[in-house]
Amino acid sequence: MILPHRMQPCLWFDNQAEEAMNFYVSIFKNSKKGIIARYSEVGPGEPGSVMTVTFELDGQPFVALNGGPMFKFNEAVSFQIYCKDQDEVDYYWSKLTDGGEESQCGWLKDKFGLSWQVVPQELLDMAVSENGAHVKRMTEAMFTMKKLDIAALKAAYNG
Repeated sequence: MILPHRMQPCLWFDNQAEEAMNFYVSIFKNSKKGIIARYSEVGPGEPGSVMTVTFELDGQPFVALNGGPMFKFNEAVSFQIYCKDQDEVDYYWSKLTDGGEESQCGWLKDKFGLSWQVVPQELLDMAVSENGAHVKRMTEAMFTMKKLDIAALKAAYNG
């Protein structure tokens, strides 16, 4: 059973909380489903329908709430996935864009509209370099990409 943590993200869905939990848990290794709470006769949801679900993705706890259609996800909040190599970048990109949409610079929206950033660790290493010319070339290359290509980023960085 996954119990609430002191601090964890709560994701607001119209009525897809359980579907989203199943989708995310199927993608991330070392993940697990937790508690499903259902609406009672008091509401506001249909009695017996899913109110909240808890789950963990790689040890990060989440709550998903079926709260109705009034709020939607936007890019002001996103989740970053740091990837060790291109295979991981490709894996998460393909899984999370399935039914979703690609954006720029490693950003995407999944089929629920939640924003993710699929980031190779090497990008961070290059971005903090003190060599401004290298960082500029790498950044310019990144701005032309949707899914990030580590080899192309390194080539631009190295000139």
